[in-house]
Amino acid sequence: MSHAPGTRRSHSRMPLVAAARGESPARRPVWFMRQAGRSLPEYRAIRAEIGMLESCFDPDLVCEITLQPVRRHDVDAAILFSDIVVPLKAAGVDLDIVAGTGPVIAAPIRSTADVEALPRLDPAAVGAVARAVTKILDQLDEATALIGFAGAPFTLASYLIEGGPSRNYVHTKALMRSDPDTWHALMARLADITITFLQVQLDAGVDAVQVFDSWAGALSEADYRTFVAPHVDRVFAELAEYGVPRIHFGVGTGELLAAMAEPADVIGVDWRGA
Repeated sequence: MSHAPGTRRSHSRMPLVAAARGESPARRPVWFMRQAGRSLPEYRAIRAEIGMLESCFDPDLVCEITLQPVRRHDVDAAILFSDIVVPLKAAGVDLDIVAGTGPVIAAPIRSTADVEALPRLDPAAVGAVARAVTKILDQLDEATALIGFAGAPFTLASYLIEGGPSRNYVHTKALMRSDPDTWHALMARLADITITFLQVQLDAGVDAVQVFDSWAGALSEADYRTFVAPHVDRVFAELAEYGVPRIHFGVGTGELLAAMAEPADVIGVDWRGA
């Protein structure tokens, strides 16, 4: 049966959704944060001649890569193949993903004027992602959930301010502490982008969503609660009406787990634990 965009599948047989809601699933659900990527030869083969960003905007390729680990490992959830910077690229930010480096921003944000010039995300600009969701749902069985994906505002801000990956986030922390008004304006704009990107996926029918904060572990709990949490809380609040599980995950965030768990239904814990 073909999935119609805007409709939501029944969650009654999905172990992941049942567990996320505090119910008793038929079995303990299993899925992996990095289900595709270097671990799968079929992924390496299909990505051999195509760039990361190009892959993320090709509905057929997104569908195939998303489903590869489901076929191979029979996990209880698929996670939408995407990248943290996809909504920034779709909004019109000049960036590229450089092999061996990661996202590289052509003109880093360092001032109020830079923030004001940051484009907003038109949902139509990520229509390819919505089409990919529809294609994936057409092929998933009724017990396997599809998890939508977006980067959290702090990680997006870090890339935009630093110009790319960083070890210590000097420019990010400097802006955060020296010009909190500009910082909060940037975070508010990025929260809007994250919300729009996730709403597009939810409207297309994903069964859960995950907000991924790669670099929040660089902050103390006090800084996280002051400079980040209000914006993340708004992201989760805007998604509540969809009634699907909302997952919050960060890397190296053991000391932040209590704060990160407050707005979410599910908190992700990486191998460094709590």
